[in-house]
Amino acid sequence: MSHDIILQQWRADEAAVRARIRPENAGIARPEQVQSLSGLQILHAMLDGELPPPPICDTLDFMLVSGAFGEAVFQGQPKRRHYNPLGTVHGGWFATLLDSALGCAVHTTMPVGRAYTTLEFKVNMVRALTEQVPLVRAVGRVLHSGRQVATAEATLVGHDGRLYAHASTTCLVFERPA
Repeated sequence: MSHDIILQQWRADEAAVRARIRPENAGIARPEQVQSLSGLQILHAMLDGELPPPPICDTLDFMLVSGAFGEAVFQGQPKRRHYNPLGTVHGGWFATLLDSALGCAVHTTMPVGRAYTTLEFKVNMVRALTEQVPLVRAVGRVLHSGRQVATAEATLVGHDGRLYAHASTTCLVFERPA
């Protein structure tokens, strides 16, 4: 598939999710909205516009575009406002996008009543990123999801397949507090 076709598809995927976001659902999901849902159901409710997307997505110009059991995909648009003093996208932007994909991938494996938190997060930035790259995707995939520990890895790629960064995480799994 050509790079232009991939870019068009990525933009269409984002537009489809944005079209389902309801203004009345702005903010953060309330506990009573999610307490009886699995992690995958919560992610799908965000994608369907039934629950609000996390506010960090607006702040840093990225969003969840798909989720399946053990996988989450976030898409972001690098902008000048994300630059560091060296004139490229700040590593924190890379890290936040990757951490979101990793965490949500783990989240998709959580049954009702279970939650997780990050214990360890490692990121490797392998190529500079500027606003000349129209979109990037962070694809997180679970490697292991157990009763107490989950691990995942993610890649950050451009529409042309170029790798910009990769990351891994270890998460602590626990009973969700009432």
